[in-house]
Amino acid sequence: MMAFEAANRNGTYDTLLSRAEKFVRGLQWDESEDTPKDDPKYGGAGYGRTGDRPDLSNTVFFLEALKATGAKSDDPAVQKALVFLSRCQNLETEHNTTPFAVKVNDGGFYYTPAAGGNSQAGNTPEGGLRSYGSMTYAGLKSMVYAGLTPDDPRVKAAYDWIRKFYTVEENPGLGQQGVYYYHQMFGKALTALDVDYVTDANGQKHDWRKELAEHLFRTQKPNGSWVNTNERWYEGDPNLATAYVLIALKSCDPKRVTD
Repeated sequence: MMAFEAANRNGTYDTLLSRAEKFVRGLQWDESEDTPKDDPKYGGAGYGRTGDRPDLSNTVFFLEALKATGAKSDDPAVQKALVFLSRCQNLETEHNTTPFAVKVNDGGFYYTPAAGGNSQAGNTPEGGLRSYGSMTYAGLKSMVYAGLTPDDPRVKAAYDWIRKFYTVEENPGLGQQGVYYYHQMFGKALTALDVDYVTDANGQKHDWRKELAEHLFRTQKPNGSWVNTNERWYEGDPNLATAYVLIALKSCDPKRVTD
């Protein structure tokens, strides 16, 4: 949907996008399929109706698709997604009363609280779900899309996690696993938050656009592609890895200076 919206000229894809939006909206776990609001699945999206549970990654792209077709932060589907997003965050608040929230409580995000919970970074000895980079940037970006402001405790906690684990070299918590997916979420999140510099937990100020672009230029292959030597999540395929990088580099465009 994002691709067709970007390519839509003179209404060429209006009908296609309208149908796609209707289909995508139907993928959300909510009252329409008897999912109550107190269910950890509520508001999320997953791998279609045949999947056993929603997850943060699919919900993030669900929100991007709706945003591309004009959904605003007060759209009911977006606000339902915010319920799910809040439950994917390791932060004990009125918005997250899942048993996982208090076990880590570091402000980062994990894959899903549904169906018993899952983090691709594994569990803590106490049974908590470890936060990791790609999901934390994805969660932060999506909370901004859903209308949360920088003074919201959920946004503050996520940004504090990012400051603590700031890096362009790896996907924090997962090393090189999914690192190019991480890079595109990194760029999108900081763009959405309208942050030009990140001051890390040690007080060092980072021009994140410059650092991300320079790192990606260094890792480009001689044939122009990017490929991850860690093949998890298909990043060993240069077509996918390169697509992620091009999206990340788009976030590195210099900001226009205005009076």
